[in-house]
Amino acid sequence: MSASLEQLRRCHFAVDLGAARTRVYVKGAGLVVDQPSVAAINTKTGALIAVGEFAEKMTGRTPDYIRVMRPVTGGSVVDIDMAQRMLRQLLGDKVRRTLRRKPRLRAAACTPHDADPLAQRAAIETLVGLGARRVELVDTLIAAAVGCGLPVERPEATMIMVCGAAATQLAVLSLGSIVTAERIPVGGEAVDHAIVQHLRHQHELMLPSQAVRPLQLALSGNGLTPDGPASTEIHGRDVATGLARSVQVDTAAVRDAIQTPLTAVLDGIGKVLRSCPPDLVADLADRGIMMVGGSALLPGLDQMLRQATGMPVHIAERPDVCAVQGLGYMLEGKIEPLALDPLAD
Repeated sequence: MSASLEQLRRCHFAVDLGAARTRVYVKGAGLVVDQPSVAAINTKTGALIAVGEFAEKMTGRTPDYIRVMRPVTGGSVVDIDMAQRMLRQLLGDKVRRTLRRKPRLRAAACTPHDADPLAQRAAIETLVGLGARRVELVDTLIAAAVGCGLPVERPEATMIMVCGAAATQLAVLSLGSIVTAERIPVGGEAVDHAIVQHLRHQHELMLPSQAVRPLQLALSGNGLTPDGPASTEIHGRDVATGLARSVQVDTAAVRDAIQTPLTAVLDGIGKVLRSCPPDLVADLADRGIMMVGGSALLPGLDQMLRQATGMPVHIAERPDVCAVQGLGYMLEGKIEPLALDPLAD
């Protein structure tokens, strides 16, 4: 970490390309972009019609010739050209002109833990297409831990859980490095899918694409625990007739439906703890787990993890922007490198 910190201080901007949202931090200006990773194109002309929030609102509401795309899947860029076009529009002309004035433009980017070389190359090429002469890659787990203020450089265990849209990443950190980590291909989208399938099979109701998040919010602050509301009204389309219909959904049944993806997260926590040295596990019994990422705000998730693990579980102050904020701290030089100088014989 100390070797890369010096390189990161030379970077001019940082990008967190997530499956759900794209965030850009510009050195000296702070967070300038925080928009959904969505782009809408005209398939007849190839022209870009909309990006970000406006493009997301178009999902499921477009005529045949307009296609809504997500160029980032699972934390990795799957369409480099579309990702570059989306980023250019999100940054805007003013920010792009400011960045172009830099004599040797350098960029930093978050990559998922254990990202394969192809995914790393795609992230680099995306930013090179924006004019970056050099791109530094930082593990999302390290960036998120720095961004939420965890003392990662100390010889003490800290456990971080990055709850993303497509995947959940877990790691135990000590001395500025990852001791053990696990990436589980289950995230907020898997929870959404479980809810959609439950309503389709049990109530023969199809939800509009924008309705799953409001359903999760309807479960209130204790959504995943029995203390939440007993039922909630859901509006959708009848599978058989195609007509609009409303049903009263038992929230206990919804909690049961999303247990399968959440159990996979619990299994990942157990796997990380089993492969961790006993001394560090003892530290974690007091410090607990720090949750970051947009899906960390799923109502009641922290309570469920607390009950299942018996460990303290905390949610970062702004869990959705911790990764890009951590990159920003590194760019601004707010993180001091850990010096491990060899002792003289």
